[in-house]
Amino acid sequence: MTGGSFSRVGVVGLGTMGAGIAEVLARGGLAVVGIEVGTEALERGRGHLEGSTGRAAKRGRLTEDARREILGRVTLSTDFADLGGCDLVIEAVPERLDLKRTVFAELDRVCRDDAVLATNTSSLSVTDIAVTTGRPAEIVGVHFFNPAPVMKLVEVIGTVLTEPAAVARVADLVKGLGKTPVTIGDRAGFVANRLLFGYLNQAASMLESGHATRDDIDTAITAGAGLPMGPFTLMDLIGLDTCVEVLDAIYAESRDRRHAASPLLRELVTAGLLGRKTGRGFHDHGGSAAGEEAPAGAPPVVGIIGVGPLADAIAARCERAGAQVRDSAATLGDCDLIIEAAEDAEAGRALLSTAAQAAGSGAVLAVTSVDGSVIAQAMATGRAADVVGLHLPDPAGDLAEVASTVATGPEVADRAAGLVRRLGLTAVRCRDRAGFIVDALRFPYLNDAAAMLGAGYADADSIDAAMTLGCGYPTGPIADLDRLGLDRAVTVLNALHAETREPALAPVPLLTEHLTAGAPLR
Repeated sequence: MTGGSFSRVGVVGLGTMGAGIAEVLARGGLAVVGIEVGTEALERGRGHLEGSTGRAAKRGRLTEDARREILGRVTLSTDFADLGGCDLVIEAVPERLDLKRTVFAELDRVCRDDAVLATNTSSLSVTDIAVTTGRPAEIVGVHFFNPAPVMKLVEVIGTVLTEPAAVARVADLVKGLGKTPVTIGDRAGFVANRLLFGYLNQAASMLESGHATRDDIDTAITAGAGLPMGPFTLMDLIGLDTCVEVLDAIYAESRDRRHAASPLLRELVTAGLLGRKTGRGFHDHGGSAAGEEAPAGAPPVVGIIGVGPLADAIAARCERAGAQVRDSAATLGDCDLIIEAAEDAEAGRALLSTAAQAAGSGAVLAVTSVDGSVIAQAMATGRAADVVGLHLPDPAGDLAEVASTVATGPEVADRAAGLVRRLGLTAVRCRDRAGFIVDALRFPYLNDAAAMLGAGYADADSIDAAMTLGCGYPTGPIADLDRLGLDRAVTVLNALHAETREPALAPVPLLTEHLTAGAPLR
């Protein structure tokens, strides 16, 4: 078809996702034909539909009459020939290219010549599917997010062969269903998964390298980056096998090592530890979670050396906790914790060296550097065993990242974490690496989003919508870059690139150009 609206839509595959799509379409007043390969699978699909609408009715989101109308619009069948009268057919079978090609070959045979055929793939190439049919101009991607009745984002994908009118008609349909369409080109992972899974895989590699523990990484992301769940909790929810499938599809196209599934992730999948659905993945979902130790003792005496916004924010935090604050070298002798918060690294090194001489033997010295220079600062003090890195991803927030260098005394990092907890902060531990935990995971993801924007793959609103509506992020990556500051983004990315020599971690030209021009991305 080249014009008009869709009135009868087929859905092939009635698993959780396919049944959800069928429900969304039926809720929108469309006649739906649901297809499964056999009667047993068909009955499971019927159960998904009845269960989902039943829960909605029980919660008062649907009346019983509306529920009956929705279910009455869906015809279930095991015969592909019943799709012959459909204007649009959406395939929602498992993420296997061979399986999807087989389905599309059958759809090409039974569907009208003017019908639009769509794949709900989350990461595979729509083009690879389209070229196996005799109608590549009428093949689109339409990526719903799970659960489809709830999630507002739908990525609508056109290939170089797709007629623009077919893409526009599907996007209009999505909008008419009350969803937000993001129209993009055919790249593995599209917007949301391309950005999300690079970050998730990097978290797995961070754990595997011993940089930080699973729980500290999860806590850092929720408490320091404001995300609804940490990367390991999220991967367990998605399913580790699904994570590997998506990463494999993206890596096959990008050849970016950050998309090569981490060996730890593959090992868990091989062992059958797939996350929530098997009871164990990165987390053991049968056990009870251990909470953070409660802070013990009175607020510490804190020395703050340096001036500027960071020093002011730390002083305000100490005052709220009832801690005594010292701010001159002559008064540092009784401090439990001395924090260097200078705005300039060289000035900070000089101040910390002076403070180290004035501090008592039991004091912990903390460096607030984010560029990977904690060990250099530590060695300049003459008391490297007493030095840790300290990073507040959001100075007004509640997270403190405590980094140990190779010279930090084993008990010193424990003492430092305990001291910051007594200031009312959530403490997480990591090694001395650029970006600590939060920024080391956050800024590469933001850099990837800026690369998409710079390449013209998607505009700022579409990229932000993909992550807020599709992944539940509180803010989108382009908005985050402007909020956090392009200078900070470029500084951290340069430090990460210098440390790893990973080409994809160098700040993309769009960031450096806007920073030089003093212009936000929006």
